[in-house]
Amino acid sequence: MAKGVDRFREATVGLGLNIQDQNQSTHTAQEAADAVGSPVGAIVKSLVFLVEGQPLLVLVSGPNMVNLDALSQRLGASLSKADANTVKTATGFSIGGVPPFGHPQPLRSVMDEDFFAQETLWAAAGSANAVFPITPTRLQELSGAQVMCVV
Repeated sequence: MAKGVDRFREATVGLGLNIQDQNQSTHTAQEAADAVGSPVGAIVKSLVFLVEGQPLLVLVSGPNMVNLDALSQRLGASLSKADANTVKTATGFSIGGVPPFGHPQPLRSVMDEDFFAQETLWAAAGSANAVFPITPTRLQELSGAQVMCVV
């Protein structure tokens, strides 16, 4: 397993997560859905944005695209997409493998309200080939995310 998976596993010891290493890439939402046999709406995309220079983790349902203008208005501050170096620095993980929690420092997080239409979600576990299942309620609990419309 990749180093990112090992770091995520260490950061989440005791949470009872079922981390699964896939034989195929789960880098994109569609690849992840195909790998685990779920609808793409059950895939958690962990995207990092900057709000006034501070990282904001936005957990987005697989088919959805973040509407920066609408989300900025809801948050009352302008947003910009973080570059790959900022993502790695803020989360400790590379794009494509960023988990929704288990980062070196807790991140302010927002969670797509559409997740609650799914029974089980699948999120990255530290690499582009590792995922874990989680319920929407548990995802919110462990990430500390504020639930809202992100599209």
